[in-house]
Formats: sequence, structure tokens, C-alpha cells
Amino acid sequence: MKDRVSIDLKDGVADVRLVRADKMNALDAAMFDGIIEAGARLADMKGLRAVVLSGEGRAFCAGLDMGSFAAMKEQGDKAAAVRDLPRRTHGIANRPQQCAWLWRTLPVPVIAAVHGVAFGGGFQIALGADMRYATADARFSVMEIKWGLVPDLAGTQLMRHLAREDVVRELTYTGRIFDGEEAQKLGFVTRVVADPRAAALETAREIAARSPDAIRAAKRLLNLAVASDAAAGLMAESVEQQKLIGSPNQIEAVMSNLHKRTASFRD
Repeated sequence: MKDRVSIDLKDGVADVRLVRADKMNALDAAMFDGIIEAGARLADMKGLRAVVLSGEGRAFCAGLDMGSFAAMKEQGDKAAAVRDLPRRTHGIANRPQQCAWLWRTLPVPVIAAVHGVAFGGGFQIALGADMRYATADARFSVMEIKWGLVPDLAGTQLMRHLAREDVVRELTYTGRIFDGEEAQKLGFVTRVVADPRAAALETAREIAARSPDAIRAAKRLLNLAVASDAAAGLMAESVEQQKLIGSPNQIEAVMSNLHKRTASFRD
């Protein structure tokens, strides 16, 4: 993992970086492995309350490293395993899909900070985050069509909740490049800022100061809201709220506000 992804935890916020800067953080086999390993470590990390995901160097992620995967044709069984895409290796996802989907299923909020480019798989990985901050001149593309492929890092499941169906179809069919300002107008970017990573870390620290029980419950509810009917969603709200009311962290949230002091929450 250390060759492709770094994690720095401070005050409950994990600063996660893709560190293949010489290749604009393009996705090769090692990067897929590194992202999945990073996700597994974060899922088990004590004291984690929020995550910021960004890329070192000139870009967030340039997408699939076509050269690396072309070389895998000569690697026998490993190459065959990569091509066995219908095989579910991580719950409902396969190995490539997990690189994007894991950010959705991580129990704490994730903010992707995008600069440079987020093409193809890189765009889909950013979509897995709860929020996306980007520069105005960042460039995005559902680029798979350029290579005669379809978006398959969970992109079809993630895009449909952020933009209109016809917009998703146009971008998928054409692969055209659009900038951060248009991405915000379409619904893919949460905020356009000059320094996405700094802004994302600021928001993450704000989230980390809230009750971790309530934040995790909120993420579970919001994830469920896009995949369930109203009856299931309403019941889930009631169940989560029932568990929170009167709990130590909920009482601490009330008391810290009443006494106008910084809250001290327990993980």
C-alpha cells in the first residue's frame, strides 16, 4: 500500500493520498490493491471520524493505466482473475468496483479533493465519496467510451443519484471532458474552491468535532435513502434515533451546547 496510498491520521481525520504522482495517480494493479488495502485499514481504524481523499502531484487520478494492464496479458492467472469481472470479491462488488464503492460503505464521511484531472476510474473513485471539492479548472470525464468500454467502477450506480439521467447518458456516450464549474452545476461537485484539499480538511475537522455516533448513523441513513423505499427509510430513521437518544455522546452534545464548551465525545 505504501507505494500507492498514504494515510495520516490526526485528530480523528485521515488524510488519505494517492501517491503515484509520476503517473498522475493512474490506476495500475498495485494502485487497485493499495486503495483496497487502505479502505480495509480505515474501516478498522480506532478514532477515525472523517476522511479526506486526494492525489499528490498534478492530478487526483488520471484513470486506468492502459500500459500496465496491457502488460498483464502475459501474466497468466493474475490477468485472468482481473478479467473475471462478474465474480464478486467484496460483498456486492468486484475488485475494481471496490476501489470506488468502499468510500460509500466506509462508516465515516469521506470528502474527495480533486485537482488536475479525474478521468474514467478516477472520476468514479471520487464519486464514491460523500462530497467532492474541486478547483474550477479541474477536468472530469466518463472516459471509458474512448477505449470502447463502459464505466464499471460503480459509476452507473453513483452517477444516477447525482445528475439527471440524460446528463449521465450524454457524458457516458460521448466521454467529453468538462471542468469543475460545470461539474458543480451538473451535481457531481459539492464545492468549487481554490484549494480543495485544505477546504476538505477544514470540513473534515468540523465533522470530527460532532458526535461520532450521530455522524455514523446519519451516513447509514443517507446511504439507505438512495436504495430503499419510503417505509424502510422512515423505519430506519426511527431505529437510529432511538439508539441515539440518551446515549453518552448524545448527552454530551446537549451539555456542551448548554455550557458553551467544546464537546468531548467517546469513540
